[in-house]
Formats: sequence, structure tokens, C-alpha cells
Amino acid sequence: QVQLVESGGGLVQAGGSLRLSCAASGSWFIRYTIYWHRQAPGNEREWVAVISAGGTPNVADSVKGRFTISRDNAERTVYLHMNSLKPEDTGVYYCSAKFLDSQHWGQGTQVTVSS
Repeated sequence: QVQLVESGGGLVQAGGSLRLSCAASGSWFIRYTIYWHRQAPGNEREWVAVISAGGTPNVADSVKGRFTISRDNAERTVYLHMNSLKPEDTGVYYCSAKFLDSQHWGQGTQVTVSS
């Protein structure tokens, strides 16, 4: 069991940067693969980034070169570094933790990028 809380969202102008945090509580954080997804109004939830329990990162083509995912196991926190933000990056960003067949989701944090 792991509980996740996202933070760091807000309003930013196009071209700006934000760092989202996903703070975890509970046991066995190092076992979990951590994902970031986002969802804009009227759209389906979209996968954005993932980092494995071993620390291997990957991001979606739509954010490649702009977003970076990292984790600090000692602090039990996963970060999503977002640069060169575009209006189409607007949405609610969710982190989730997966181990075997179990997946836990945070409550989400709103990111709004203005033109």
C-alpha cells in the first residue's frame, strides 16, 4: 500500500517551466514503478512519463525533449520537470504507483498554460 500526493501545479505562461512533485507515504516505495498521466477536458487520460523501480525513465513523444522524470527514493518523491510549456500541456496531472497487479493514484494537480 502506498499513498500519493501531487503538488506543484499552477498557472504559467507558454514557454515557462514547472516542477511537479509526487510524494509517497507507506512501505515499499522502492518496489513501485511510478507514472505520470494527464487529462484535459473532453480528452482521454494520456500517459506522459514513467520511471521504473530501478530508476529507468521514459517519456511520451509529445513531451520528449521538454519533460524529465526522476525519483529520489530517500525522500520518497518522484518529480516531473516540465520546460518549454505549451497551451496543449494544460490538464490535470496525476501520478500513480504500480507494483504487480496493484496500482494507486493520487488526487491530481492542475496545470494551466496560457497563450
